[in-house]
Amino acid sequence: MNRITNDELTAAAEAIGPEITALRRAIHAEPELGLETPKTMAKVREALADLPLEWREGPQTTGQVAILKGGADEGRRVLLRGDMDALPMGEETGLDFSSTIPGRMHACGHDTHTAMLVGAVKLLAERVNSIRGEVMFMFQPGEEGFGGGRMMIEDGLIDPLPEAAFAYHIIPNAPHGLFVCREGPLMAASDAIEIRVKGRGGHASMPHFSADPLPVACEIVTALQAMVTRRFNAAEQVVVTVTQFRASDADNIIPDVCTLRGTIRTLSPETRERVHAACKDLVEGIASAHGMAGEFIVEHGFPVTNNDARAVALAREVVKDRFGEQAWYDLPDPLMTAEDFSYVLDAVPGAMILLGVAKPDADWQKAPGLHSPRMHVDESVLPRGSALLAALAMETLERGLPA
Repeated sequence: MNRITNDELTAAAEAIGPEITALRRAIHAEPELGLETPKTMAKVREALADLPLEWREGPQTTGQVAILKGGADEGRRVLLRGDMDALPMGEETGLDFSSTIPGRMHACGHDTHTAMLVGAVKLLAERVNSIRGEVMFMFQPGEEGFGGGRMMIEDGLIDPLPEAAFAYHIIPNAPHGLFVCREGPLMAASDAIEIRVKGRGGHASMPHFSADPLPVACEIVTALQAMVTRRFNAAEQVVVTVTQFRASDADNIIPDVCTLRGTIRTLSPETRERVHAACKDLVEGIASAHGMAGEFIVEHGFPVTNNDARAVALAREVVKDRFGEQAWYDLPDPLMTAEDFSYVLDAVPGAMILLGVAKPDADWQKAPGLHSPRMHVDESVLPRGSALLAALAMETLERGLPA
């Protein structure tokens, strides 16, 4: 490979490690939600204020894209992405830099994603004369269910599209510094569902004068699980989970309506459509059998996060070459979580890579996981993450994705 040496780039990343960590902690202490992350974006802009970047922003979010143009006017284009939003949950880590805002926490690691991306910007800006082409840095809000990535694409912030795109997601339940990835589906499509069973309310002591929707709703929950196991091949990895059950507010009232909410996870567009249709038939059929009306509503969420085989091959090669064979792990099966980097990967070949952030001496299998109020990150991994992002950008611009 014709590139900056392993030791030089890794050493440069370690040298700015304190800056990466300080930024991560500042973002962690002041978490923001949804599509509005102006304070986080301001911290990013301040950290990169002295670099030769062009900035783009759009109307739908507070996210921005920074563009670094290499020493040559023409060349390839690559995108690196970091998400910025937090979760609406309290923090119980006891860290000195814990969230200062009650009911908000960076429990999904987006603070680390942003900090590592800033580190990569600095590494690449220092080597701008060695770069042929253009690097786009996508600082994105609204990953936690808001579709911020889709909106930034709609706003034209990554137009013209790059030839490849890369992003991280940290994993507290993976060994320290391990890069994890797979070709094809990495994460599932995620859809929110609502089921309404409409009966006829009345007094709980006289159910025979009512049309009680609760037992019908309970029957639907059970039937959904049987439907998944009996109508879909186990290899299709379909998940239908009911998470909310809402009915009467009193112990002596039969309500008119019982409402269920939950999620569907699938790994292909075809299976996604079949599951939606099967759920609709089941809800309407069971409700009708009891003389009631059933309504099935789907709120389409993120599509499948599909990793391009060529991008994964490049990442695998770069990781093993720079960090050793033991630093890479090919994930055998997809995860049924979801990611809105999927919108980028629908438009551009690329890969999301998982990065283990457990402490070196910790039992990583028992570490508090993502979305836990006690989720911890070993910050010593962050420079390694920045170094790989920078290396992937340089290799892509130099060679393109492998054939």
